[in-house]
Amino acid sequence: MDAREEQILIQHIKEQTSIHNVDNISRTKAYQNLYFSYPEIRWAFLASMVSRNAGWNITDLQMDPFQSMLSKQEKRNLFSTYERANWLIFSDAYPQLLLYALSCEIGQALFHLLSEFRISKFMEKEWIYFWENRDHSRLVTALIINEQNVIQKPVIEQSYYKHEVFEKLPFRSQDLFHLSAVLFPTLRGKVYGAYVHGFFHLSNRIMLGKKLAALLFHKDLYDEFVAFAKYAEPLGSRIEYERYFTTRMPKAPMLRMVYPVITHQDNIRKDWYHSGRSVKKKWWKEEEADLTKDVSNRFYAKRYMLQAWDRLEKTSISKK
Repeated sequence: MDAREEQILIQHIKEQTSIHNVDNISRTKAYQNLYFSYPEIRWAFLASMVSRNAGWNITDLQMDPFQSMLSKQEKRNLFSTYERANWLIFSDAYPQLLLYALSCEIGQALFHLLSEFRISKFMEKEWIYFWENRDHSRLVTALIINEQNVIQKPVIEQSYYKHEVFEKLPFRSQDLFHLSAVLFPTLRGKVYGAYVHGFFHLSNRIMLGKKLAALLFHKDLYDEFVAFAKYAEPLGSRIEYERYFTTRMPKAPMLRMVYPVITHQDNIRKDWYHSGRSVKKKWWKEEEADLTKDVSNRFYAKRYMLQAWDRLEKTSISKK
């Protein structure tokens, strides 16, 4: 491949990334479609399912109890945080996935082009290693490590988000009430997943990502998660899976009906791998899936408790 052909390919990848990085739903579909075309890239399936959860969390803000408990600015800040983090991850990860797909098509590794998309040198080494060794588990972990590092400074440690979101009560209360959960539903109404504790801490998010990957690809559950992903069209709404519950749930809104498309700027990204941050040994340690906890029961029990508390507050105010 000569220089002119490489430039055409680079432009194609940039255009495709921009097209699919419009909103939460387009990202979810892009990840999912790539995984079903290249199932050896397991991280893409994990990313699609985590992206679904981001959509559900975003539309939750338009429902009680959050609708009445949070101010417009607080809801706007939380939406902006989810949207910014997921936009950044996609803008970094999707070019990698497309470059792998194109490498497969021509039968030649093209990972020297990753620098054209400001991808970390860490991932350039990991993609070359995967191309030569086909270590699927290592690649999943490497991508988890990379993408969580990608958002650490531009989102998690960025001054505005740090002071206006992560240190504010609305975000901290989600951790307090154990509402920050990543859920993997099935078509039979059973839901699995894990809780997000200490979201601000990089190592916690990496550990969570590895636990979720172990759960998603567990031999006893994988087929059920795939069936859900293929059957349930991404809507950015919990109706995707709550319709399979035996109990009737309030109908959650669809994301594109309540949120506009947001334009992002990407002028501050630096290679985290060359920014004084090392790769910790514990980040490579394998995590096991926990199938003993009914995450959905705990999640909804806490949610009902918060709703009851909100109604009690409203009642006490009306009596004054």
